[in-house]
Amino acid sequence: MNVSVKWLGGSTLVALALIGTLAFGGNALVAQDADTETASWLAAEDVLGEEAPSIDMTLDQQIDAVAEFVTEEVVQAAPAYDEDNPFVIKRILPIDGPIRYGEWHWDDAGVPDGPLVVTVDVQARVISVFRNGYEIGAAAALVGSPEHPTPIGTFPILTKERHNVSEQYNNAPMPWTLRLTWDGVAIHGGSTVELGYASHGCVGVPDEFAARIFAEARVGDVVIITNGQQATLGSPLQG
Repeated sequence: MNVSVKWLGGSTLVALALIGTLAFGGNALVAQDADTETASWLAAEDVLGEEAPSIDMTLDQQIDAVAEFVTEEVVQAAPAYDEDNPFVIKRILPIDGPIRYGEWHWDDAGVPDGPLVVTVDVQARVISVFRNGYEIGAAAALVGSPEHPTPIGTFPILTKERHNVSEQYNNAPMPWTLRLTWDGVAIHGGSTVELGYASHGCVGVPDEFAARIFAEARVGDVVIITNGQQATLGSPLQG
């Protein structure tokens, strides 16, 4: 969820072309005459410098040399945004790598007061909490199955129920419930947020994270549930 991107341009494209030649291989290089082959490597060295693979390397060494260059990371500059608009994303928590099941993050230090917006993406299975446009919390979430999907759309929080149980599912505990629909869809704790599990349409989160959202949220705050929509700096917080 950070703003780092892999930039494929310039000399990287040459490296990718070399990987393609190497991967499909021996035959591609053998088919060239010696002069053409040597010229190709020299051209690569002109662009890549010392990091270019050498014609004298083994195949594995050549691939490693190119792959090491391709993985160079570039940080993308943040786009301009309206600092006074509480419904524009101004900060995304700097989390390294994908959020794993059971993992959650929270950092609201120094974040000004403002409206709360919660987003859930069912494809990424990630829930995020924004205050005044600043992401203050994020966690892996349990979502519905194809038979019982989590609904897509924008939902106001209808009720807050600290010690709720599910009458529909054998009084299963649903602590820190934030109800989104009257037919039972909610954000809540009490779930096994692990790979291989699914809900009946609710958004299940780790108990500690559920407690934090419950303390922050108010009835009427908006929850936006999407399917594959990526949150980026400067984008609006709307469904």
